[in-house]
Amino acid sequence: MSALQGLVESVGGLAPACAALGLSRASVYRERTPKVASTTVATRTPPLKLSDAEQAIVVDELMSERFVDRAPHQVYATLLDEDRYLCSIRTMYRVLAAQQAVRERRNQRVHPVYARPELMAEAPGQLWSWDITKLKTSVKWTYLYLYVVLDVFSRYVVGWLLSTRESAALARELVEQCALREEIPSEQLTLHADRGAPMRSKTLAEKLVDLGIEPSFSRPRQSNDNPFSESLFKTTKFAPDFPDYFESTGHARDVLTPFFEHYNHHHRHTGIGLMTPAAVHRGDAPRITAARSITLSAAFERHPQRFKGKVPKPPRVPHKVYINPPLTEENKLVETLAPVAH
Repeated sequence: MSALQGLVESVGGLAPACAALGLSRASVYRERTPKVASTTVATRTPPLKLSDAEQAIVVDELMSERFVDRAPHQVYATLLDEDRYLCSIRTMYRVLAAQQAVRERRNQRVHPVYARPELMAEAPGQLWSWDITKLKTSVKWTYLYLYVVLDVFSRYVVGWLLSTRESAALARELVEQCALREEIPSEQLTLHADRGAPMRSKTLAEKLVDLGIEPSFSRPRQSNDNPFSESLFKTTKFAPDFPDYFESTGHARDVLTPFFEHYNHHHRHTGIGLMTPAAVHRGDAPRITAARSITLSAAFERHPQRFKGKVPKPPRVPHKVYINPPLTEENKLVETLAPVAH
């Protein structure tokens, strides 16, 4: 600082001296300002705050045998009727909170932790998803119920049923017929569903044991745990010819029969390489993919400039299809911290 002072005197001012040394004048001023020792500011005590002795009296009264199970406003009113005033109701709550004595008196329901289903299919007949959806009718508050069983790998509808009610017996019959028609070997198939009453019924559970089918269930209030059935129902209800309501069961069957025929055998599904569910279910995907590759290669040879010199590839069927793929370490942390909607 003495060297700076000498330069200031020789050049005739602080500004040219700082410019010569590459210093900021603010830094010089800061150095010249005497430093004041920091002082701790005492917290101000509210003038109306109860003294420690008064708080102890309030706690003793609230924790007494006659008041220990009563709310502060009940205690407050009782004491007033006895010509006594200790403090306000809000102060009673504040004193109890300081003692960590404020809580819900009733036992609260604790939701159990359900395991996140992680399922995988590498071929048809390994993983099925099924669900039930309501269909509106012309009669208010009256619905039809559509049961659909879907192969997750191929997206093929292996069976569906229409009824006027949800029934465990009908669910059992539908699953049994689908398993027999598809000739599913024992211990090969997993059947996934949400937690509706027919899905968790003893009637269906016993049949699954007989057929050697492993049951799997979504977590409560987690529609993403059964995405394939939910997606199919959306596709169904948003179809161009799908009516706003049905006049009868026969009307619904007349609409749904051609729809599922078209869906299985003519609808090109984006999730399975733009192939029909029936083609993937039958195992025709490799042959179709090879034929598409030949067609695209021929198109490339005719007009390579249109493809920027790169031979186009047809979309392919995934080798594995998941319901909830295994989480990475980062996603596990997010899953743990994210609250589940109840």
